[in-house]
Amino acid sequence: MTRPITAGVDGSEESHAALAWAAREAVRRGTALRVVHAWRHEPREDLDAGGRDTQERWVRDAVGQAVREVRERHGGLEVSADVVEGASVEALVAAAADAEMLVLGSRGHGRLVGFLVGSVGQQVIAEAARPVVLVRSEDRAAGEVAGREIVVGQEGGPEDSADALRFAFETAAARQASVRAVRAWTLPPVFAYSPASLKLLDEAGGPEPYEKDALAAALQPWRRRFPDVHVVEHVEMGSAGQVLLSVAARAQLMVVGRRARRTAVGARIGSVAHGVLHHAECPVAVVPHQG
Repeated sequence: MTRPITAGVDGSEESHAALAWAAREAVRRGTALRVVHAWRHEPREDLDAGGRDTQERWVRDAVGQAVREVRERHGGLEVSADVVEGASVEALVAAAADAEMLVLGSRGHGRLVGFLVGSVGQQVIAEAARPVVLVRSEDRAAGEVAGREIVVGQEGGPEDSADALRFAFETAAARQASVRAVRAWTLPPVFAYSPASLKLLDEAGGPEPYEKDALAAALQPWRRRFPDVHVVEHVEMGSAGQVLLSVAARAQLMVVGRRARRTAVGARIGSVAHGVLHHAECPVAVVPHQG
């Protein structure tokens, strides 16, 4: 059964942009769209004595209006809506489990604003078993134009970024876009190399040719599976986050993988995903590694 694309909405301008992005992607992929709103009853003086019932009615009316607007814009798109009472993070993580991807709004740029407003989004990304896409309020359909690429980060061996590469190629095929696969590399201290790794580097002709060969090997199965998708192989010395952001201006979507790290205060996403989420102006998809 085909999974729906799920959009989390909360009435904000950012979530409206996320819903519009999700609807366009659902149309392109020929799948259904699910709209989810998580809420908790909070006493408010500006509501009448109905209290909880009044708030719930207000929430459902707002969600219903958003769904009607999507249906009017995309005739024939299958759209469903769920209003869930409970904590946002838990509700959205549960919604992601049954989705092809979860799409959320993300407010602002920069370290301070992005972190304060994106705390729920970051928790959901760290916990979700499916890809999560963050969309800013400024996002418009015009950004999904010919010539702008799907940029995806690749690291490690062929299996390490397989899920992120799959997502990037599937999205590019649906949009008739090209893929720019980015592999960044740095020189570790000489003592960090094992005799076996030094032998591989020597056989490849040095670090940069070795990195190019590693990227080509990782892309090979996806090139075969998506022969019509044009691919640009981008290998550059530098930190992964900096190299990805250096090509962000040409991207209509950035795709990064993640392995959630567990700490004493809960799950945390990696530094590369964290940096791209806060500084890239285009939508960013964070894809969990399933291996």
